[in-house]
Amino acid sequence: MAPIPSTRRGVNAYCVGILIFVSLGSLTYGYTASIIGTTLAQPSFIKYFNLDTAPNATDLISSTNGLFQTGGVIGTLLLPYVADRWGRKWSIALGAALCLFSGAFLAGSVHISMFIVFRFFAGAGAFMSLAAVPIWMSEVAPEYLRGSLVDIHAVSLLVGYTIQGWVGYGFFFWTTGGDIAWRVPLAIQCAWPLFLILGLSWVPESPRWLIMQNRREEAKAILERLHATALDTDQYYARTEYYQIEKQVQIDRTLPTSWANILKKPSYRKRAILAVLTTGIIQCSGVLVINNYGPTLYANLGFSQEQQILYPAAWLTYSLGMNVFGIFVIDKVPRPTLLSAGVLGCMATLIVEAALVAQFVPSDNSAALRAAVAMFFVFQIFYGVMLDGTQFAYLGELFPTHIRAKGLCLGVSMISLMNIIWLQAAPTAFANIGWKFYLAFIIPGTFGGMAIYLWWPETRGVPLEEIAAIFGDADEVAVYQGQINLDDISQQEGKSANIEIENSDVASKT
Repeated sequence: MAPIPSTRRGVNAYCVGILIFVSLGSLTYGYTASIIGTTLAQPSFIKYFNLDTAPNATDLISSTNGLFQTGGVIGTLLLPYVADRWGRKWSIALGAALCLFSGAFLAGSVHISMFIVFRFFAGAGAFMSLAAVPIWMSEVAPEYLRGSLVDIHAVSLLVGYTIQGWVGYGFFFWTTGGDIAWRVPLAIQCAWPLFLILGLSWVPESPRWLIMQNRREEAKAILERLHATALDTDQYYARTEYYQIEKQVQIDRTLPTSWANILKKPSYRKRAILAVLTTGIIQCSGVLVINNYGPTLYANLGFSQEQQILYPAAWLTYSLGMNVFGIFVIDKVPRPTLLSAGVLGCMATLIVEAALVAQFVPSDNSAALRAAVAMFFVFQIFYGVMLDGTQFAYLGELFPTHIRAKGLCLGVSMISLMNIIWLQAAPTAFANIGWKFYLAFIIPGTFGGMAIYLWWPETRGVPLEEIAAIFGDADEVAVYQGQINLDDISQQEGKSANIEIENSDVASKT
């Protein structure tokens, strides 16, 4: 038997380009999730809804974030039904459509209750996008670049965050705009999902999902286009991957896919627990509180209203650079090591931040206040480089194709569930206990970071069809990529060709 020749695996420009386009869904999440921060800092918004005089203003502000996250929990848990039945592309389209629809109504809100209701739908659409995009990305990216390519998702999240930061800062100076000054930034939310929906028909479906639906030739053509490189003129890699996926699907089709079975089967249950704990621990970093309540945090540090909007925008721009740098790191370091170092690094910066706030806020010690701001920027070295993209790559790697949508959505739903707790509590907590609120992140985050290093399995560079062996399900692995040879592939391709001929003959006779 002739082994497959060793070839250098290059980067396919079409694959990268299509991943960047689909990451418009990621950008949609980033903008939709964070625009509330600058909206709440707009004087015209506060005045329009009487939040400067309403006795329950703090509760209403908390609700704008709480219902967004509640929509996220419900939306992500419903998404697998669409992703598994109609395809990964339709799940992306659904999230985009909800963000488009809700953005229009948020921009046109005439009462705070209307605004809060459509924040719920915005949350459902945004978190559907947050889950649907990495599901698709993890199934089209080659395993040797999977982390870096899925990290495009995280980079685009930051592009969305950054755009909203500077949009909010710019509109802050439109003092004569009245309520238009806060409506336009919300309306811009509609642009990104609209562009995505218009171009989605040219995006290929996940080849793994297609093979699950017996659409083999379509899947094979997509794999060849996604993985073709000048260094692999005979498509050895694409043919090998197709062979492995097709063999694996024959086993996957015989395995249970229900939520109940994920909880019953020990190896599936372990993966589900790892997914939930991974995102839960990372949310203990406090990143969403820093992002969504950035203006509030800077107000507590004594900065002017303009600075309260400027500094978060600058922080997000810097964060974008850190996430881009993470693309070049993620596939060079073991996943558990990277995740653990990121979490513990975030905890270290929060400890310093809490100490500075406890000792010097309120005060006129400008050096201490600048140091407190600097800690937010140091924080992003750990979060942007080590955590943001890595968590989504890791979630996609934990689960086999037949339950990947459910497993990844379970992890993403934990993000929104944790944020309900943090974001609902944040305004009241900062008002009443101040720096002590940081301890709610520091204590569980520190223990979580150590647990990740000690007990989380490594998945970097492992083909998705072989991950089962890591969790004790070696009998569910059809074939290992390193064992595949040209004779196997040629024989399989010959069988497929004969089947096509036979089907064609039958069709012509009828």
